[in-house]
Amino acid sequence: MIAEILADTKTRMDRAVEAAKEDFSTVRTGRANPQLFQKVMVEYYGTPTPLAQLASLNALEARTLVITPYDKSALKGIEQAVRDMPNLGANPSNDGNVVRVTMPELTADRRKEYVKLVKTKAEDAKVHVRGIRRKSKDELDALKGEVSDDDLARAEKELDAVTKTHVDLIDEALKRKEAELLEV
Repeated sequence: MIAEILADTKTRMDRAVEAAKEDFSTVRTGRANPQLFQKVMVEYYGTPTPLAQLASLNALEARTLVITPYDKSALKGIEQAVRDMPNLGANPSNDGNVVRVTMPELTADRRKEYVKLVKTKAEDAKVHVRGIRRKSKDELDALKGEVSDDDLARAEKELDAVTKTHVDLIDEALKRKEAELLEV
């Protein structure tokens, strides 16, 4: 029973770390990157649809991205969704076939804002990991009468070690993203 709880905890924490890394990839650096548009939702026939399902994204140059829709009728919706995207500051242009997005040059102040944003996202991910730990600790405490106190103490130490490992993984990803953002 204890092994199942710890295995489930580790799996959920792994997913939380992966979600944090994906979240970091949506914050832009100096280069145009198709991952920036990963979470863009486009209004398509009245339904919010992920941009990746409606178009292909290609980086032409360091700061230019081309979005080629599979259905030309989605062109205006894609352009509007990119324009409304927070933290991007890009102005898309539409030539009737594709949407070109030219990313503005990042200023030092804007880079610092992005670092703050990434730190906030990292802290949210750590809070999520600690919430998973708390739930697992409650599940272990519920086993108090069924298993020995030594087994529970060992399980709690293992739970703390798993939690620390996952928080450290989030910190490492944060350091990498921070260095990437501050690189000129």
